[in-house]
Amino acid sequence: MTVLFKNGFVYSNTERAFARADLLSEDGIVVDPAYTGEIPEGAEIVDCAGRYLLPGLVDVHTHGRSGFDFNSVDADAVTALRKSYAKAGTTTLMATLASATMDSLENSIRYIGENRASEPGKATLAGVHLEGRYLNPKRRGAHATELLFPLDAAELEGLVRKMLPLPIHVSCAAEMEGGETFVKTAVRLGATVGMAHSDATWDEARRAVEWGVTSFTHTFNAMKPVHHREPGNAIASLMTDEAYTELICDGEHVHPAMIALASRAKPKDRLVLITDSMEAAAMPDGEYGIAGLPVIVKNGRAVNSDGALAGSTLDLFKGLTNFMKFTGTALEDALPCATSNPAKMVGIDASCGSLEAGRRADIVMITDKTDPSIESVWVLGERI
Repeated sequence: MTVLFKNGFVYSNTERAFARADLLSEDGIVVDPAYTGEIPEGAEIVDCAGRYLLPGLVDVHTHGRSGFDFNSVDADAVTALRKSYAKAGTTTLMATLASATMDSLENSIRYIGENRASEPGKATLAGVHLEGRYLNPKRRGAHATELLFPLDAAELEGLVRKMLPLPIHVSCAAEMEGGETFVKTAVRLGATVGMAHSDATWDEARRAVEWGVTSFTHTFNAMKPVHHREPGNAIASLMTDEAYTELICDGEHVHPAMIALASRAKPKDRLVLITDSMEAAAMPDGEYGIAGLPVIVKNGRAVNSDGALAGSTLDLFKGLTNFMKFTGTALEDALPCATSNPAKMVGIDASCGSLEAGRRADIVMITDKTDPSIESVWVLGERI
């Protein structure tokens, strides 16, 4: 199927700019984002009429939405989740698993692996983000203490091998005993590694980066608080230029002023917007769960029985517009934080995160770049 998007403003992640252009896709793949040739025979024509074309968003840290949780899915649930993400403009994601028993994790991994193929109308499940088991109990957040375990490199290797060849991102508290071997094992197996739910000092965090950690999970949350004599994980996240900094921009997890601080401190190609969303996203207030633990949602704020924040009800497009509002950043400069940056963070940027030739034709159309809202979404060149 050939589709020609005419008369639109196509976004370039490389230039961080929109340009008036026609975009050509064939069989769900971008062929030319600045096509100037004749209209191909039999092509479907989409008249963009001056609207803006963005790459589909990429969420590398999301536990679920629309009443479904990746920790307790079957094939039907995975399908429903993929459709829901796509409608909200997130066309690629890493299915994120919270702390759970090994049997539960392996069951979820099986369903994710069996139901992840790219299809029109559904977001692509690029891989698995393992955010659990290997976290510091001092910074457990909403994770159950009884489901947290020491850093066991051999156990991790067995689990990762069951996920291969899926792209894998492992979040862990690398300052704990065995951290160096654990991180290096994950990297050797091809996984990317993030520092998460960690009580690390500045020195411990910087050492973890030397071992192979390349990102900091939901920066400012479930970390040692910032102190002028012990900057800890959070400042290591902002000051380590080569590492990626995840941020939840819902206005609840991190104060807007701290988001603005991170935006000023961090190279723009290393900021990654995430949702950390759970099953209550896109749902009304009420009683829900995350990884089998009860969560109460009131006014869109999700907390567990201890009152701790338990994921978010955010969708990534809203997180993007919040980031623009909190930091005064234009859409052109903010977009990579929700597209190419997360894709690069977990090593999936060859297939998504931009509208460059060879990427999936996953496209979000908007009418106003100063106050953006989603008008239409295409997955693999087909409108949802």
